[in-house]
Amino acid sequence: MIRAAVLSLMLTTPAALAGAPEIVGATAERSGMGWKISVTLMHGDESWENFADGWEVLDMAGNRLGFRELMHPHTPDRPFTRSLPSVMIPDGTRKVQIRARCKADGWGDQVYLLKLK
Repeated sequence: MIRAAVLSLMLTTPAALAGAPEIVGATAERSGMGWKISVTLMHGDESWENFADGWEVLDMAGNRLGFRELMHPHTPDRPFTRSLPSVMIPDGTRKVQIRARCKADGWGDQVYLLKLK
């Protein structure tokens, strides 16, 4: 009985519940010849083994336009925003997709659509 309780506690620690990063917002602004993309993420970063470690900007066909690597856990900063300058987006593009990644769980299923103005 005690073993089951200990196992249950181990499986419900915050690190185990972190899951995929959630994209809670994003902005795009022209910056020189490209775009500055800023993304706000929420994730239960708890350790160096389980934290939101990056996000990418994709065109609507799924081609990568930019990647922002995150180098460390962001605790207690939640949510947190990081930017990627000089993303080259083809003329005439009206929207892009953003996906986030967790070091432990890989790419999340959420796709955030960001309209460009």
